[in-house]
Formats: sequence, C-alpha cells, structure tokens
Amino acid sequence: MCSTANNAEQPHASSDPALLLELQTRRPPSLMGRAGCETWSVDFSPDGAWFAWSMGHGIVWVVAWPLDSEDSQSQEADRGDKSFSCGHPVWGLAFGPRPPKSASAAQPAKTPSKGNSRLLLATGLENGVIKIWNVLTGEAVFNLHGHEGVVRDLVFPQNGTLTLISSSRDKTLRIWDLSQKGKLVQVLSGHKDWISCCCVSSDCSMIASVGRFDRMVCLWSLRSYTFIRNLTGGTFKTLYLQSSCDFSPDGALLATAAFSGSSWWIDLWDPYTAEKLATLVDYFEDYGQNQISAIQFSPNGLHLAIVTDDRALRIWEPGKKEMMMQTKVDRDSNGLCCNYHPQGGVIAIGTRDGNVRFWRAPRAVPSLCHLCRSTLRQSVSTHQVEPLPLPKRILEYLTYRNIREHLKTCCSSEEEDWKIKR
Repeated sequence: MCSTANNAEQPHASSDPALLLELQTRRPPSLMGRAGCETWSVDFSPDGAWFAWSMGHGIVWVVAWPLDSEDSQSQEADRGDKSFSCGHPVWGLAFGPRPPKSASAAQPAKTPSKGNSRLLLATGLENGVIKIWNVLTGEAVFNLHGHEGVVRDLVFPQNGTLTLISSSRDKTLRIWDLSQKGKLVQVLSGHKDWISCCCVSSDCSMIASVGRFDRMVCLWSLRSYTFIRNLTGGTFKTLYLQSSCDFSPDGALLATAAFSGSSWWIDLWDPYTAEKLATLVDYFEDYGQNQISAIQFSPNGLHLAIVTDDRALRIWEPGKKEMMMQTKVDRDSNGLCCNYHPQGGVIAIGTRDGNVRFWRAPRAVPSLCHLCRSTLRQSVSTHQVEPLPLPKRILEYLTYRNIREHLKTCCSSEEEDWKIKR
C-alpha cells in the first residue's frame, strides 16, 4: 500500500509564472509510474474550504483550502486533512450537496467549515461501486451498487438536494437519492459505448453526457428522466473520440471536447435548439500526440479551461480566436482533469502521475451586459427569448449567436509561452 502523505511544493524558478504550487504524492518506488497511480478526478467543495483528489491506488486525499494560509503554516493548527482508502482505483469524485448558485456566492470561508456535517464526498470506483463519505468525520456512510463498469464521472446538481448523477463505462447514467440511503431513482440508457463525462445545467433541468467511442452527445431531462436528443447524430467518416463536456454557469451553452489523430476541437451548442454555435479547432503535426482531456467553464462563465497533452492549461474566452492564457509547451504535463475554485482565480489540474498542480487563472470583471444575460438565461430558455420584441443584435447576444461572427479556427503557437491577455 502506498503512503497517503502529501507534499506541497512551491514552483521552481524555471516553471510557469502562473503555477502556484503542486501537491505530490509519496509512494514506494515500486509503485511509481504503474497503472493505478493516476489522478482521474479533482474537486473543490461548494464553499471552497476543501479540496479533494484521487491520488492513485485507491486513495483519496482531502485537504483544507487554502494550502498556504497562516493557519495551515502553523504546526499547532489542526487543518483537518484526511485520507479515504477506497480499496479500488478512484475514477470520479464530487462534493455535495451543491447549494443554489445564489446561496454559494458568499465570500470564501477563511477556515474549513467544521460544522458542516452534511458535506459529503462521493467516490466512483473502478469496480462500479460508489462510496459515499462524510467529510467532517471521515467515515464511510454507505455504498451504491448497480453499475457494472468503471464509474467515470459524478455530479451533484446545484439545487441543494442530495441527488447524485453517475456515469459509467457500462453505457448508463444512474440517478441516486442519497437522502434515502442511496436509493436508485432511475437508469438512463441510450449510449452505445463508454460514457466519458456528464454534467448538469444550472437550473437542474438537463443532464448532458458524452460517449467516448459512440461519439454521442446526449441530453436528458432531469425532471422526467427521459432522453431529449442527441446533439451530433448522423454518420461520421472520421474516427474521433469524445472526452469532456460542461454547461456554462447560466445553462445557455454546452461545450463538448473531442479529438482525432491530428486535431482536437471544442464545440459550443445551444442545448435548447441543438444548434452548433461555434467550433474551436487546434491542428498539430505529431499524429496522435495531443488529445484533449478536460474542459470547464469558469464560475463567472467568461472563460473555458482546456487541458491537453501538449500544454498543462489553456484558458479560452468563447468567441475569441486567440487564447486568453496558455502555459508553456510541455509534453510531460499529462493533465487528465481540471476544476475551478468556486470563487475563481485558481484552477486545479490532476496529472497522470498522481499529482495536482494549481494554476493562477485570469480574473475578469464581468460586464453589465454579461451579468444581465447570465441572470436572464438561468431561468429563460432560447425558445422563450426568441419571441421577445427586441432588436436583432440584442437577441443574438442573449442567445450567444454572436459568437460565430468572431470565431473561425485556432492554431496554438509554440512561439507563445504562457501569457495572460489583458
């Protein structure tokens, strides 16, 4: 068994200026580089006071955030860090419940919320079992059985309930009610192969899931537990794989990521109309050496984080041709997953060697137009916006149809190392 101790290191001078720190695992040399050591999932708690990552070999480590606070530097302070031994490799994890966005917009806590006995951590295992943990006590609450393959992704909707959605390599999504000791509410079937990722819209009306090999982007109703539509459809001659998806914070956009032997791309969809609004494409010369692993919208919806093989992190502002930020070219970065801190400014990247890197993400003050659009679109669908008696330009802005006017394709330049455009 590997040691569960963690080691926080400051970045070296030669590292990217945007790299804040790195958490490294300590394990016997015999386990280094062996299958099972990967960090497949990372997550921040809804209040930002805890951070969890699957550090390989069935171990999940939960640490108090921030790591470099005055309290954490004091040897006398009880940080409350803990590890969970799951017995099998952990592929997905998620904190819950997730309160509504308006309730979680408060300032981040300076110390972990010790009294939040309701904070749970769900861990999806390689053997198909989902283990539910009490973060405060560190005890296992119960196990969820039903999946017949790797549980690849877990998500709690942002409505404060103890509903949990899981996706698996057994081609199904399952909906669980943790308030009833993990009762299985519904099984969603329709994918023809492994499901890579799933996400839930901010109004908790839709679930999106992407199939790695069947190349399906499926939308499901979280209210009626029914299939809505497949956003791709048709027959494709080019072989490619789907890897990730994420709803924008207002639920009006769905981003999906895919890659082939010579390129990766991100599609932006209107989930209500099934219209593809824009596509960001990156081509590269080395065949099969640049897959895209994960994407996630920033908490304010202005940016999209991108994790690929050739760079640890890119930050893209939808609608722009160039990257808002991109780290140095690094073929050894091997990023697998990413997650923004709830208040933004920091993004965590889990790597293939079981470590986690924390990067400084661009901060931007949303415009009044963006705030108005986000507020409106959280509760109003595209079908409800279109009939409004508004000028065409305003309707295009509210429905994000103005994006494609500015976007064609993007080819990353190796001459540009890290930078943040202002």
